[in-house]
Amino acid sequence: MAQKNSNLHNAKRAKNDEFYTQLSDIEKEMRHYKEFFKGKVVYCNCDDARESNFFKYFSLNFEHLGLKKLITTGYKEEGKGVVLIYEGDKNGNRIVEDSEIIVRELEGNGDFRSEECIEFLKEADVVVTNPPFSLFREYVAQLMEYGKKFIVLANNNAVTYKEFFPYIKNGKVWLGRTLFTGKMPFFKVPDDYPLENTRFEKRADGLYKQVNAICWFTNVPNDSNREQLITYCKYSTEDYPKYDNYDAIECGRMEKLPMDYKGVIGIPITGLKYLWSDGTIHADIDGVDTQFEIVGWSRHNDLDMDGGYWLGGSNDATINGKIVYRRILIKRLSAN
Repeated sequence: MAQKNSNLHNAKRAKNDEFYTQLSDIEKEMRHYKEFFKGKVVYCNCDDARESNFFKYFSLNFEHLGLKKLITTGYKEEGKGVVLIYEGDKNGNRIVEDSEIIVRELEGNGDFRSEECIEFLKEADVVVTNPPFSLFREYVAQLMEYGKKFIVLANNNAVTYKEFFPYIKNGKVWLGRTLFTGKMPFFKVPDDYPLENTRFEKRADGLYKQVNAICWFTNVPNDSNREQLITYCKYSTEDYPKYDNYDAIECGRMEKLPMDYKGVIGIPITGLKYLWSDGTIHADIDGVDTQFEIVGWSRHNDLDMDGGYWLGGSNDATINGKIVYRRILIKRLSAN
């Protein structure tokens, strides 16, 4: 545990993991899971009780969602962590009062990997939070180990992690419903947060940082009214060049997905917004729901994540010798 604490301590000191989700962004995503939350124990295990809008959202909407119990814990760099437990309105006034919240000091510092936090995890039905991005691999591995449902924020490049990509490929994890396209979200950060190379806003309640390439990941089914890709494009060798070293063609924009191509296609990570909880990408082709399976990614390694489509040479996909930003490899299901 000493090494784990050191890693988390370093992540916090680096400051790049220390930012807090706005209530409005939580509300936009959680509204898609209303029926799922009924009767559930929700655990937010990376939440500073002083700043957490996750606790605020779930406590204020406790009865509306029909929750059974809300638990939050968070890492404290120095000293002991704190657990907050809320089990709903006790006096019928529909107000979350301090007397209704159990506040208890933890034995340790609130590290999500500590034994006492794992005990809370075992009790939970679903975990919802904004975990430290630098520890995302380990964080998700723990959730999968204990078989937990989750809805968490992360950098969308996490799909390229060798530890995480298999969950995406095998239909065990998919993107949430809120897609941060165009204007990316702002997160509240400490006043001493490094200001270089990023966009900030100073507001009445503190400093906010704009964070790029953010998305929700979940394993909670949420396909109702999910967006489906519509494409009318047809394949041509000019518009869809083959990679030098992968048996696949390049499609840099999802709206250009060739409707008549039956081989392997490389698509950008953003194309995963069309990934449904059945583990396939759905597209409307001539009015027919057409599914594409994920077969690999454009990065050869000893884990065979390229799906067997690597032809040799550079590990990264190239076109005319130029490296293409990492792609997800998909193929139309034969039944379509």
